[in-house]
Amino acid sequence: MSRSGDRSESSEGRVSRGGPVSDDPEREAEAGPEADAVDAGLIKAAGGVVWRRGEGAQLEGAPAEDAQPDEVEPEGVEVVLVHRPRYDDWSLPKGKLEAGEKHKDAALREVLEETGLRCEMGVRLARITYDTPLGPKSVKWWAMQPEDPAGDLGAVDPHEVSEVRWVPFGEAWSLLTYGTEREVLSAFAHEVLGIRT
Repeated sequence: MSRSGDRSESSEGRVSRGGPVSDDPEREAEAGPEADAVDAGLIKAAGGVVWRRGEGAQLEGAPAEDAQPDEVEPEGVEVVLVHRPRYDDWSLPKGKLEAGEKHKDAALREVLEETGLRCEMGVRLARITYDTPLGPKSVKWWAMQPEDPAGDLGAVDPHEVSEVRWVPFGEAWSLLTYGTEREVLSAFAHEVLGIRT
């Protein structure tokens, strides 16, 4: 699916799950902050699957081996989605790294900017890559939970994000615009909720 600007995510995007934050952790440690901002024309970004589970919520039984995430409804599990007017899409919160910024710091900052939520970092979920009109883009994803258990959504820039909402897990799968982000949600289901997809 093509959008104007630097956002174009095709169904040909590539997803890799979990693992170390860098393909080469020693290189990341030695390279310093500048290495995170630019890497041979690669646009670097980071984001989060922000989630909460209501008090007393439990997973409903064991899902079928071939169940798709939209067929599995963990009772009470919700994730945050954002609607971006510039692209008219529903997305997980994410954004580009600023100069000298590390992926984890960018993920937390972007989630705060797009949802108004201060979050605690969880496990690394996946890295997706896709082509944009400005060049290839790579987004690293983490699971996150709000520091405030209530998860009250805060004020956001209406030019960047026109709507932010907590969405039941199964509904999020259907509402997300891009297939690669559904793969990130699938990685979340596997890594955090223990659901095999």
